[in-house]
Amino acid sequence: MNYLSEKQTFACVPFDERPREKLNLRGPAALSDRELLAILLNTGIQGKNVIEVAQDLLGLLDRNNEIPSIKEIQELTGIGFSKACTVAAMLEFGRRRFGAFSACIKRPIDIFTHVRHYADRKQEHFISLSLNGAHEVLAVRIVTIGLVNKTIVHPREVFADIIQDRAAAFCVAHNHPSGKLESSPEDDDITERLLSAAHILGLRFLDHIIFSQTNWWSFRENGKLPAVDFPV
Repeated sequence: MNYLSEKQTFACVPFDERPREKLNLRGPAALSDRELLAILLNTGIQGKNVIEVAQDLLGLLDRNNEIPSIKEIQELTGIGFSKACTVAAMLEFGRRRFGAFSACIKRPIDIFTHVRHYADRKQEHFISLSLNGAHEVLAVRIVTIGLVNKTIVHPREVFADIIQDRAAAFCVAHNHPSGKLESSPEDDDITERLLSAAHILGLRFLDHIIFSQTNWWSFRENGKLPAVDFPV
């Protein structure tokens, strides 16, 4: 039997910072995506602890807007057939049970609530939120993953899924791993291009926010997007 060393378990992590203990004490919302996946995986392998395996799985999920196949999950080091089946089953259950969003976007903080768990990523993630006519969230997707201080995105990539969702409105967001919350010339440029394309497509562009783990910066609130009338 290949016994796991302390490094492969949660034993080397301070008690109140272990994912299961944090979940019990603070609730699931207090945990990062990586910590939630670590609980699901439960153990790592020799030479790779469960947090590291969870990080690899998180990267795979970030690169896919759909639930990966068993084969794709199993290709990750430290995840065998049994764990891959468990992960796929829980992701599908979560999608069926909680996949339909109903929250209404009225303020930048509402957008932040849906994307803040991406703030701990070490690369910029550009995210779109598809909304119906009442500005309720239909879907949240990662459009592209960029560099440490730059994301590369084209309007066609942003609108592809929004149009498929039959959305009436949308908003976008991206994280700044540096924590610096202000727009760059590149951020201003893509925002202007999205606004122009939205007019042509007949879509309402509510806002673009830049966010960190604790705060956000809104293009609309800073006058870089026109005001929008929100449903009551």
